[in-house]
Amino acid sequence: MVTRTRFDDSECPVARSVDAIGDWWSLLIVRDAFDGSRRFGEFQRSLGVAKNILTARLRTLVDGGVLESVPASDGSAYREYVLTAKGKALFPVIVALRQWGEQNFFAPGEPHSQLVDRRQGQGLRALEVLSADGRRLDPDDTAVHKVSGR
Repeated sequence: MVTRTRFDDSECPVARSVDAIGDWWSLLIVRDAFDGSRRFGEFQRSLGVAKNILTARLRTLVDGGVLESVPASDGSAYREYVLTAKGKALFPVIVALRQWGEQNFFAPGEPHSQLVDRRQGQGLRALEVLSADGRRLDPDDTAVHKVSGR
């Protein structure tokens, strides 16, 4: 069995983020949580993932502070999974992946799901990376600098 490389002590924020999320199942679980899924069975039906894999991914997301396991809102004996503040902060990541997928993996006119503004019922503007003064930035406009320890 191959051991998973851990990045939880890496100096790179991208590596630590990927380490916390884990894999594609975890991102899809977070996507479904944004879409309103709360119970194990809802995630399982939506994703079609094996129960043991879903159990492990939910545990990782709870342990990492992305989801919280809470008593069911209907008072039943079930547990529900809700996004924490850390989990909700993944919203721009999910939107960016969605927009990237729409641009790169669908033919013009091909049916796909779309994220819309509830108030206006319209699709979202494309996400942009902006400088502190509001300029649009591309990869060539940025550089990685190390932040010194405290």
